Amino acid sequence: MLAILVHLVFVGVLVWSVRWQSRPPEPVTAELYAPPARSRTPEPEAKVEPPPPAPKVEPKIAPPPPPPPPKADPQEAELALKAKQQEERRQREKAEAEKREREKKAVEEKRLADEKRKADEKRAADARERQQRATDAIRAEAEREASERAQAEAKARADAQARAKAQAEATAAAAAQADWVRRIQSKIRGNLILPPEMPGNPEAVFEVVQLPTGEILDAQLRKSSGVKAYDDAVARAILKSSPLPRPDRAEHFSRTLTLRFRPLD
Repeated sequence: MLAILVHLVFVGVLVWSVRWQSRPPEPVTAELYAPPARSRTPEPEAKVEPPPPAPKVEPKIAPPPPPPPPKADPQEAELALKAKQQEERRQREKAEAEKREREKKAVEEKRLADEKRKADEKRAADARERQQRATDAIRAEAEREASERAQAEAKARADAQARAKAQAEATAAAAAQADWVRRIQSKIRGNLILPPEMPGNPEAVFEVVQLPTGEILDAQLRKSSGVKAYDDAVARAILKSSPLPRPDRAEHFSRTLTLRFRPLD
């Protein structure tokens, strides 16, 4: 019905426009007037030419009206309307699809930009972290080397001090032990009775085993002087001197002593 009504309105407009254009034009008329005569002495009257006739205006002949448009078929009008609606719908769908595609493209571009930004930030952070680790490693290595040098220097000083102390203690111990041995030898010599007519100054060496209290457990001749009477006299003097003098400090005590004797010492 809507299509039929539209076609009827369109036909009415065409008919009205044709009738409006087919009206004949109205004739054009014109009147001519002569100018008034002057008051001065009249001159000889000139021959008055009649005015030229007015041009004949030919009436415009209106073109024949166009043939009326063919009567629209309601079914074709409905099909045309449906086609138009389908085309409009297709255009809307196309526009919406293009809009969605643009939005999708914008989202994808934003995602790629975000990923690139994050990747750049991560690379920068990784570079800073590597630089920091390298700096920390260099600092730690320097600190380790400094600590090792300090420890080595401290150890060297401690070792030197320990060696010096040990040397001093050894020297003191040797001196103390030598003094102790001299006191033992002095006591033994006090009990020694030399044989008559002792030739020369031969040396007799004895190994003496004692207790911490100084009591003698054994006395063995390790090197003879070559004079048996002198060797026997020294052995008797050693046994007679028990208990032997003890050292001033217990750590200087030695269970076994090697004692050397000469007649002229």
